[in-house]
Amino acid sequence: MKAHVNRAQAAVWWRRLWVMTAKEVQQLLRDPILLSFMVFVFTVNIYLQGSSVSLQLNRAAMVVQDGDHSAASRELIHRFRPPYFRLDGEVDSSREAIGLLDRGEVMVALDIPTGFQERLLKGESASVLMQVDATQSAQAFLATSYAARIVGQFGLEKILVREGLSSGSLEEVPVVIDDQRVWFNPNEKDTWFMPISEMLEAITLFSILLPAAAMVREKERGTIEQLMVSPLSPFQIMFPKVLAMTAVILFCMSLALFGVLGLVFQVPMRGSLPLFYVVTTLYIFANAGLGLFAATIARNLAQVGLLSLLILAPIILLSGTWTPPEAMPTWLRLATLASPLRHYIDASYGILLKGAGLDSLWDSVLAIGILGILIFSFGIRRFRRQFV
Repeated sequence: MKAHVNRAQAAVWWRRLWVMTAKEVQQLLRDPILLSFMVFVFTVNIYLQGSSVSLQLNRAAMVVQDGDHSAASRELIHRFRPPYFRLDGEVDSSREAIGLLDRGEVMVALDIPTGFQERLLKGESASVLMQVDATQSAQAFLATSYAARIVGQFGLEKILVREGLSSGSLEEVPVVIDDQRVWFNPNEKDTWFMPISEMLEAITLFSILLPAAAMVREKERGTIEQLMVSPLSPFQIMFPKVLAMTAVILFCMSLALFGVLGLVFQVPMRGSLPLFYVVTTLYIFANAGLGLFAATIARNLAQVGLLSLLILAPIILLSGTWTPPEAMPTWLRLATLASPLRHYIDASYGILLKGAGLDSLWDSVLAIGILGILIFSFGIRRFRRQFV
């Protein structure tokens, strides 16, 4: 008899959970503005970020002031060619080159002095001046690095010619060879990194925003008190909201994963997609506690949006998406461990690009789980205390 009663109670509990979850999904489907915003973020926004943002040096605009007009200077200039550099013409003076740099019309100005070839033929050292617009520091660093390699190779070849040697002669000289191997992204494509990063940030945003918005919507309509006096427990009120929003986020993530990352950018998905979905679900639940906490403070949807951005900012800044944790001070690097997004990034890139399994990513998954339990428990406790 007791077992029969327990089964009946369990059936009622699951039915309430199902009904409340279906209610939350229906309410979200009745909000076309929010749905349109989600679809935009998970499709168009990811495409724009992946196709427009690049960390590679591509056809950097360059002008030359050739004071020598010799065969050697022409040969050196010819080596600054696409895909890294783009020659936009020749200038007559340093003032003109600086003016172009100041106006942002070119990125690089190369100045070859008079007597450049004569010095090389005499065996003397010859120098060239390269001025770089370092407004974009990353691009400027790449430009100077590529230029240094081009000029260094040019100088080495001239030394070999002067000594009557060939490039094959270097094989007989003891040298240290820097043999680099690039794993997981051999061509170092930004279009593999940026779209995934944008998708993870979108998941973070909506995993906080949607549960908070669902809860505050009840406040605005005056139905939260009705739910509290119903036979539903606080958990049965909150958990269906999180469950429904998790399902919607996973659906939108699938659009981004297969429709944008896979179809448009050809991002390889080397690992287990079921594992990725499980980790993502765990991560959404971890952030949902922050959304529920924001809902206990906010009184309307506008406040929810502002609070979500306020919570989202430190999570992203401490995640390592924009600044690697290794480049941070020690105390700040330790603080990044409290950001769920940092562990989610490690797990996501490990699964999608590296093909890593749970045996390699267990520490990241465990960290997401621990943070999720702490944050979600805090959100539920805050919700209960609000109505006690």
